[in-house]
Amino acid sequence: MQREFWATRVGFVLAAIGSAIGLGNIWRFGYLVYKNGGGAFLIPYFVALFVAGISLLILEFALGHKFRGSAPQALRAINKKFEWVGWWAVIGGLIITTYYCVIIAWALVYFTKAFTLAWGAETKAYYFGQILQLSDSPWDFGGFAVGVLIATAIVWAINWLIDFRGVRKGIEIANMILMPLLWILAIILVIRALTLPGAIEGIEWYLKPDFSKLADYNIWLSAFGQIFFTLSLGMGIMIAYASYLPEKSDLANNAFIVALANCAFSFLVGFAVFGTLGYMAYTTGSEIGDVVTQSIGLAFVVFPQALNLLPALKVFTAVVFFLALVVAGLSSSISLVEAVVSAMMDRFGIERREAVNIVVGIGFLGSLPYTTKAGLYWLDIVDHFVNYYGLVLVGLLEVIAAAWFFNLGDIRSHINAVSEIKVSSWWDFSVKFAVPAILLILLAFDVYYNLKEPYGGYSIDALIAGFGIILAGMVVSALLSWRGKDVS
Repeated sequence: MQREFWATRVGFVLAAIGSAIGLGNIWRFGYLVYKNGGGAFLIPYFVALFVAGISLLILEFALGHKFRGSAPQALRAINKKFEWVGWWAVIGGLIITTYYCVIIAWALVYFTKAFTLAWGAETKAYYFGQILQLSDSPWDFGGFAVGVLIATAIVWAINWLIDFRGVRKGIEIANMILMPLLWILAIILVIRALTLPGAIEGIEWYLKPDFSKLADYNIWLSAFGQIFFTLSLGMGIMIAYASYLPEKSDLANNAFIVALANCAFSFLVGFAVFGTLGYMAYTTGSEIGDVVTQSIGLAFVVFPQALNLLPALKVFTAVVFFLALVVAGLSSSISLVEAVVSAMMDRFGIERREAVNIVVGIGFLGSLPYTTKAGLYWLDIVDHFVNYYGLVLVGLLEVIAAAWFFNLGDIRSHINAVSEIKVSSWWDFSVKFAVPAILLILLAFDVYYNLKEPYGGYSIDALIAGFGIILAGMVVSALLSWRGKDVS
């Protein structure tokens, strides 16, 4: 089967940036900066970017480009024993996609509500009660939240349409539209925020440096963890995307562009978020610390409260904000689906259309539990286990395979043969020693904290079920690896 190629370098770069930029760039990065020393956090953040993030991104680009295949095929080319690691990368990514599409669906629902500011004054009650219809426990599923279910079907349909059309006509064209649109929306939000009273005070809270925080190892762990997750590493995405590059493609330069653009977007959106929160604190007579939060609470509870308080352009700002969430989410979910589709086509020799139908069908069915009234609980549990015990472990094994079971110098020669920016011994050291050590430390600390205290206060049976999903994914990965050997 002839492999597709990107039509342009710009198309590839925008697609890779689109994969890296996701919901976390909007609702998590700014909070991490604020919580971890303000402007001082940027020091460990950029150390993490250049020591680990870009090094690992270059490696994933090189694996996909050199071996012309998805993650399972690339890892198999290194050593047949590591093929299951490639499968676990894409299976873990598929598990993430099942709940990630539901979060995008929430944003889509709020986008439709933004035209009338339907959430009213009690934004917390509206989100948990009206939208999610949240039950009392993870085991009380209570039927579907119909609005979320419909929106989730729409999100999966969009993913199907784009990936079904292929690399050039689907993914590339979509990102050529989505990425410029997302940057325009972000700039609009920043400009709007900076025109509000109290915005400057919010920005000061965002960037005020506290260099004493640098002595806390948790700050460094947060920085390295954020870099790893924000660049879409360990999910087979960047390997698959790079496998569609033409023979003469600048791998190192592309990695720098993607990584820096992703970080620049996160930093930019922080001004919009904290400028708006600064206005909210100013209007309510509160401190920033009283109104700031991260993740879902920021997007669907706190920000709607802030939008209610705007002196003008409430509807316009609300529509722009939730549209930005939808666009950022879709650009990432498209890449997550493609990583699995690429692996299916490579290993089983099926056409793209058949692979997309299978992946989207399984993915939508996997999303259904998160659209029930207990969905938020399971989303939180599964996300925690997949992100750490899944992705971090995959990243660790991926690096070990490439650096310790293959000639790393051969990979470096391949990179330098096509790249304007030449990688040298610093890259070898980073990939062989620094990145594995960092990922091992991240994994060890999470294991320690989970043994010390059960995550999120959930019951042991719910946590066991969450961890069981991870084990099931590993078993499926091993079976797919075995099946792949039969047909390859």
